[in-house]
Amino acid sequence: MDAKELINRYEAGQTKFTGVNLSGINLLGADLIGIGLQRADLHNTNLTLTYLSRADLGQANLTSCKLCGANLNQAKLAGAKLHDADLHGVMLQGADLRGADLTLADLFDANLIDADLRGADLSGANLTGACLRGANLREEKRVYCANLRGANLHRIDLQGANLTGADLSKVNLSGANLRDVMFREADLSWADLSGADLTNAFLTDTNLNGANLQGAKLKNVKLERSKLVEANLREANLSGAIMPDAKLNKANLTGAVMIGAVLNRADLSRSSLRGANLTEASLIDAYLARTNLMNANLTNANLARAELSTANLVGTIFQGATMPDESIYK
Repeated sequence: MDAKELINRYEAGQTKFTGVNLSGINLLGADLIGIGLQRADLHNTNLTLTYLSRADLGQANLTSCKLCGANLNQAKLAGAKLHDADLHGVMLQGADLRGADLTLADLFDANLIDADLRGADLSGANLTGACLRGANLREEKRVYCANLRGANLHRIDLQGANLTGADLSKVNLSGANLRDVMFREADLSWADLSGADLTNAFLTDTNLNGANLQGAKLKNVKLERSKLVEANLREANLSGAIMPDAKLNKANLTGAVMIGAVLNRADLSRSSLRGANLTEASLIDAYLARTNLMNANLTNANLARAELSTANLVGTIFQGATMPDESIYK
């Protein structure tokens, strides 16, 4: 079927085109709102600026398809093949992309607000500048989770998104808006989160081993039992962070702001807290073996029963702090 026949039949009232072969045709700017193209073959098709809101493209083949600027708001794309598709500036607000193949797709500046991406494969995709506020990428039954391994998410807007259990290892999230994002049990190992805004984010039980969080905003984050071994948190803002039982051994926290942070039972062995601001922080039962606390500010901090015997305390400020023996430093 060619483009003219499709459009004529659609305008005549036909909306269902299940399994039709439309590969390679030009539908630039066509008005196909609500069309049914389930399991259709649309690979290499030009759908630039096409109106496809509320269209049903479930399990359709859109491999290498051009969808620049197309309107796919509330469209059904569950199980669709969008490998290597050009989705630059596409509108996918509220779209159903569950289980879709978006590997190597270009989603630069795409609008994915409130989209359902559970089980979608976004590995190697370019999501630079994309907006995923409220998008759902959460894990479901451990075999139905979004895969973003190695994706470029530089400056992405994911505020409020659900990424529970998502595979985000080695992704580029530098400068991203990650406020209020749910990252529970996600894998962010060796990810680049430098300069990202993670204010109020949920990172409980998250793997952040080796992650780069230099200069990141982590105010009031939840990091209970999270793994941050060898993570770079240099000059990060962790004020009010909740981090009991976190694994921070060999982490770089040089110059970090940790005012009022809760680090009870945290493992900070061999980490660097040189020049860090830990004013009023809670470090009850924390493990600080061979930790570098040189010139750190622990004014009014609670270090009850903390292990400090082998830490570097040169120039450390303890004014008003509760010491390991539970005495008040004067």
